[in-house]
Amino acid sequence: MTENVRVLGLMAEKGRWILVALGLVINLCLGTIYSWSVFRKPLEEVFTCTATESGLPYMLFLAFFAILMPIAGKLLEKYGPRIVTILGGVLVGVGWILSSFSQNITILTVTYGVIAGSGVGLAYGGPIAVSTRWFPDRKGLAVGLTLVGFGLSPLMTAPLARLLINMHGPLQTLGILGIVFLVLIALLAIPLKFPSAGWKPLGWKPKETVAAISDVDPSSMLRKPAFYGLWSCYVIGTLSGLMAIGIASQCGQEIIKIDAVTAAMAVSVFAVFNGIGRPMFGWLTDRITPRYAAIISFIIILVASIGMLNAREGSFVLYMLSFFGFWLTLGGWLAIAPTSTATFFGTKHYTKNYGIVFTAYGMGAIIGTLTSGTLKDIFGSYIYSFYPTVALAIVGMIIALLLLRAPKKVQA
Repeated sequence: MTENVRVLGLMAEKGRWILVALGLVINLCLGTIYSWSVFRKPLEEVFTCTATESGLPYMLFLAFFAILMPIAGKLLEKYGPRIVTILGGVLVGVGWILSSFSQNITILTVTYGVIAGSGVGLAYGGPIAVSTRWFPDRKGLAVGLTLVGFGLSPLMTAPLARLLINMHGPLQTLGILGIVFLVLIALLAIPLKFPSAGWKPLGWKPKETVAAISDVDPSSMLRKPAFYGLWSCYVIGTLSGLMAIGIASQCGQEIIKIDAVTAAMAVSVFAVFNGIGRPMFGWLTDRITPRYAAIISFIIILVASIGMLNAREGSFVLYMLSFFGFWLTLGGWLAIAPTSTATFFGTKHYTKNYGIVFTAYGMGAIIGTLTSGTLKDIFGSYIYSFYPTVALAIVGMIIALLLLRAPKKVQA
């Protein structure tokens, strides 16, 4: 009997890495939102709309992505990761497919921003929750590897989308990718499942600091200072990163005076750092605690912001290094936040808890997009967008030092 248990344990040990790989590929599909800049100019020509209007689908996509996360958390607890991820994948595919029939930017904002964004909000949490529960010993690393696909997505999907747009136009490209995403996500989600209650890796014993923390439900979590510290830091980290993603190409052309082709290639390179940030900061969160991982991310944001404030025409290296930092830390926060949620508040109510924490991502997306656009309209240059990120990075370090620590005693 003992031998059978050991064999089953070894099978689970090896099989859990397959679940991480499946989550990574699912996130490659979901992360195509970061390739939105490839569609903007072609869609502006098709619909004769302004740059501000072409950014609305991107902004609403990210907002509904965040809004649906708490709902997805409840559904995951009730129906499991397989069903919820498949449902999200279907919505993603349908949203992209319907977008191909859009007759104006308003319809596209609804089909892409609301429907596809909601689908990502449902599908995104499943693979993360699976990795978190199967890897109590390596939460940060497993979550980071699962999410690396989301960050690396533009490296693969941006060139593919650009090729398809040249061949078929932006609308038909949306339809083609929608069909691919619908089928691929649904198939890859079939093996997703949670481990049985009480399962843990063979020979692994929780550290005392972790074992002492009880599983906290959402209502209890909302009474903890650590939640407000984590939520505030998450807003600052994602605000800086999502703003940078939205204006990376424009900054290169406007401030550094590089051509559009070089700027597009730079964005593809930035995506690599977005992907690297997830496992890197997941590992750091495991090793040096969420507080110090967060402080490191804010130091990078501060240095990157100062770099861009000093960038001038021809400062190509400074531009690249600065945006490496912004994309790296955005990826980092998408590993720091879920890992911190599990570390601070346990895994029993993780899907619900992280759904609430993730609303910070939506808040960061809205504030970051509106801030960069407003400052550009007022002052005539995107360079002014980096003054707020300097101040926010400093504020983030202070919040992390004061509030981003595990509760000493938690009552469920």
